[in-house]
Amino acid sequence: MQVQPYLFFEGRAEEAAEFYGKALGAKVVMMMRFKDSPEPSNEECAPPAGSEDKIMHMSLQIGDTMVMGSDGMCKGPAEFKGIALSINAADDADAERKFAALSDGGKVLAPMVPTFFSSRFGMVADRFGVTWMVLVAP
Repeated sequence: MQVQPYLFFEGRAEEAAEFYGKALGAKVVMMMRFKDSPEPSNEECAPPAGSEDKIMHMSLQIGDTMVMGSDGMCKGPAEFKGIALSINAADDADAERKFAALSDGGKVLAPMVPTFFSSRFGMVADRFGVTWMVLVAP
């Protein structure tokens, strides 16, 4: 069994896919727009009028992990509360690079520092509000 994160970007999914591609080397495995759905949306899942070009579903390969996402219902700013994604970097330099890339346009929550559990650890909320923990695995 696998547990995979599914993130609702509320209208910024395509921008997020491009950002994670540059920042983390994410690869778009699949991306479908609402207008390309083989079935019409029901009332509960229909995006607001004018959102036909928004992302209904996408899958991003980030390292060995599949992260899925969508534009959701495009109802305002995305809120990612009570969750963080964690990245195990190969070494200190890799951790610093990934942290800097994710910090671009975001907010550093805990700067990269050595800790008792990792040679480098830091937390950042990226430009979309997703919290990331970057560390070097022991």
